Amino acid sequence: MQEQVQAVAQSDSKPLIRVRNLWTQFGRHVVHQDLNLEVRCGEILSLVGGSGTGKTTLVRQIIGLERPARGAVEVFGENIHGCDSARLQQVRRRWGMLFQQGALFSALSAFDNVALPMRELRTLPESLIRDAALFKLHQVGISPAESTIMPADLSGGMVKRVSLARALALEPELLFLDEPTAGLDPAMSDSFVELIRTLHRSMQLTVVMITHDLDTLYALSTRIAVLADKHVIADGTREQVMAVKHPFIQEYFWGERSLRALEQVQGKAAHP
Repeated sequence: MQEQVQAVAQSDSKPLIRVRNLWTQFGRHVVHQDLNLEVRCGEILSLVGGSGTGKTTLVRQIIGLERPARGAVEVFGENIHGCDSARLQQVRRRWGMLFQQGALFSALSAFDNVALPMRELRTLPESLIRDAALFKLHQVGISPAESTIMPADLSGGMVKRVSLARALALEPELLFLDEPTAGLDPAMSDSFVELIRTLHRSMQLTVVMITHDLDTLYALSTRIAVLADKHVIADGTREQVMAVKHPFIQEYFWGERSLRALEQVQGKAAHP
């Protein structure tokens, strides 16, 4: 197994997510083999890796949409693949998911997409749902007038924002982001990164993010986990990860594009 670097700053609290000895296998093809990962309260953990390393598959297993061949996934102390459907539904209300393409329901307006998770609870009056949905849209920069727009008529940036509002509809503690800035131009990407940073702080969220975008990775991550060779080969701060000698890390983190992105992020930090 490749060298694995552990983050320096680890809380003494119990991890929000614990993945232990996880195997993912499709026929004879093994994607993950004895993979281990922990996510702790308040951090922004970014998952990176080459194509085929199973980043999205891993997240789908963490949220119970797919089942690993073996191993255990615990979220909030619950065995996601061992609890009954009622308990799983309760746990799912404590996290939100922003899918890469937004996954908005095309027949519902922006407002109704955000209101849907609240309506599915069947416990809230419509007046409260209306106010809460409009507030969530306001948090991500969508006005009441824009809330009536159908998904087909939304720009790419607005789709991301409405999808984020829906992911936050039930006030989750945990947020999953799958390529949150994919398809956005640089200005819109910077704006969305700042929005995530603000919400992470104001809502005290724990975030698990899949990204291949280096600007987003360096701007947001408090910890990085690198998937390669069926394992998490590096897990720690950016500096710790970059110190690991592995072909993917050398290519991804030490290439010209990466060093340029790192210089830009450091420049912004020096001149806010």
